Amino acid sequence: MIYLLGGSGYVGQAYQDLLTQKGIPFRNLRRADLDYTDVDTLVAALKEDRPEFLINAAGYTGKPNVDACEDDKAECLFGNAVLPGRIAAACSVAGVPWGHVSSGCIFTGSRPDGTGFTEEDSPNFSFRTDNCSFYSGTKALGEETLQGCDNVYIWRLRIPFDHRDGPRNYLTKLLRYQRLLEAENSISHLHEFVAATFACWEKRIPFGIYNVTNPGHVTTREVVDLIKESGVSTKEFDFFDDEAEFMQIAAKTPRSNCVMQSHKLAAAGIEMTEVREAIRLALANWQPETQV
Repeated sequence: MIYLLGGSGYVGQAYQDLLTQKGIPFRNLRRADLDYTDVDTLVAALKEDRPEFLINAAGYTGKPNVDACEDDKAECLFGNAVLPGRIAAACSVAGVPWGHVSSGCIFTGSRPDGTGFTEEDSPNFSFRTDNCSFYSGTKALGEETLQGCDNVYIWRLRIPFDHRDGPRNYLTKLLRYQRLLEAENSISHLHEFVAATFACWEKRIPFGIYNVTNPGHVTTREVVDLIKESGVSTKEFDFFDDEAEFMQIAAKTPRSNCVMQSHKLAAAGIEMTEVREAIRLALANWQPETQV
């Protein structure tokens, strides 16, 4: 059996779909039923059920975007930085290996040589560099909390998208925002992300940090061109003149735009689809959001 924390969220629901499709028994822990944020409570549950593995998809992202984290710092700090440490403590006591959904938003730009960030690079968009959003700062702290843990995978998700129209989907955001910011990013197909991360456990690859992004990177305009090419939308997309205008008009806090490498994951035998092809496939199978 697998334990799943945060199963009701955008990422957590994708894990539920994957485990159901695979026919793998899992327990979707809800805080209303069991307060997994309390170490002793979680330890007791782990010792009773003896799951093979735990997936932590819980965290605080803010709605509709990370600007909301600036107004709810206490919850953001707890969900992204404190909670991973508590889960680590409980899993250590109970002897349960686990995986933690982290974020690539702890980086900005690219390496000095123009290549993408690797798992060996230190975050450059964090409280320690004093240039980040509160969300990114807490995600970087979450990874710091787990330094030295030897039974955990840290999976870095980056701007998730898939074929289902919805408010958390990057493609939906591009379709719904009035104006867009031109930027270059590595991104993650959500369902490939959950499949790749769970494969880490299935294949028993070494624990540690993994950038789980589709190989390559894209600009906002390139994604817009793919949307137009697919016929999903015929709208005219409008762009901010630059990041300064974006910050002045549309944002409370700086955004992470970065390029990452996923060579470590591929070297472990877990391949993901090239990013442009992954976007094309998502758009080819696009499911508009059902209006209730």
